Amino acid sequence: MLIDIQHLHISSLEDDFQSALYQIFMFENPAKFSVDFSNYSSAAYSLVFLSPYQHFKWQGTTPASIIKLEFHGDFYCIEYHKKEVACNGLLFNNIYLTPFVTISPILFTEIKTIFNKIEVEKDGGSPFSESVLKSYLQLVLALCSKEKSLQLVHTDVYQNELTVSLKFQELLESAFLFERSVQFYADELALGVDSFSKKVKKEFGKSPSQLIQDRVVLEAKKMLHLTYLSVKEIAAKLQFEDEFYFSRYFKKNVGISPSGFRERVGISIVAK
Repeated sequence: MLIDIQHLHISSLEDDFQSALYQIFMFENPAKFSVDFSNYSSAAYSLVFLSPYQHFKWQGTTPASIIKLEFHGDFYCIEYHKKEVACNGLLFNNIYLTPFVTISPILFTEIKTIFNKIEVEKDGGSPFSESVLKSYLQLVLALCSKEKSLQLVHTDVYQNELTVSLKFQELLESAFLFERSVQFYADELALGVDSFSKKVKKEFGKSPSQLIQDRVVLEAKKMLHLTYLSVKEIAAKLQFEDEFYFSRYFKKNVGISPSGFRERVGISIVAK
């Protein structure tokens, strides 16, 4: 089955955890954890969303167990369904946002009930089970996307388009393929490197160098999953000297080679 629900003891997540699947963790109590080596603290009634091969490490929480939903991109393609559920770039695959959403106890209970329905349905063996399971999953993603979108409207980052951080984000999106030095971005924003780095770290919880690296890795993952380009062609598009340097860079940051990532995650049905 390409979708599953698991009840985990926190000890299984104390080491660096990765998966070829999309992951959704439900935390009923406050929690501390890291995603791709950035530390986060979530309040009670939170859900964490992980894309394939993101690094996750547990750091502390009150309960001894959590609930995890996992699904393969072949089962539910978030890019293919982006018009119905705008979770790609909101819940998943956004280096600028926190990888979790905190919701009301009522909504948390509703989603937990859907998780329970998924758990029952996946063992039912009905010829209609796959369609039902996809509908349940899409409902979870839609509810969480709606909640996160509402929360973002009220944050200063999305209200004030003149912040250094937003200017950096816009600049990084347009220049990351060719410019990967912190000095370049600081100069473009007329700031010293130290002042620039502090402002970005305060806003995003990540240093500029980490965001630059994360953006390159995210683009590499997209190309491996959403295109039929060879590793050599992807390396060239990402402005690496050769495919071997790109492969070393990718494996150092992701923990698996580009070809291994593509093999385990698969190529999307919307790939071109």
